[in-house]
Amino acid sequence: MDLKLFFTAFALLFLAELGDKTQLTVFTLVTQYNKPLPIFLGASVALVLVTFLGALFGHVVTRYVPANYMKVIAGVLFVGIGAFLLLEGVPQLLQQLGKR
Repeated sequence: MDLKLFFTAFALLFLAELGDKTQLTVFTLVTQYNKPLPIFLGASVALVLVTFLGALFGHVVTRYVPANYMKVIAGVLFVGIGAFLLLEGVPQLLQQLGKR
């Protein structure tokens, strides 16, 4: 096994997941139900499955699409999703602030 690649993937994903919606969802579920173990196990299995699917499909897609194209596509998707969430969330936030 390539340990350098292993630790690179670990470090990048660990940093990327800090404070993201998955972590916030887990935090919210634990505060709501006060049962951290089943929530931790369920979230862990879900993350392992999603990561497996990403690795599997990534391997298949790279046979047909060059890596630099995938980086650009991923960047555009991230920006697009961010813009969508902002456009959807800001009016709701302003509406809630106006009710106070």
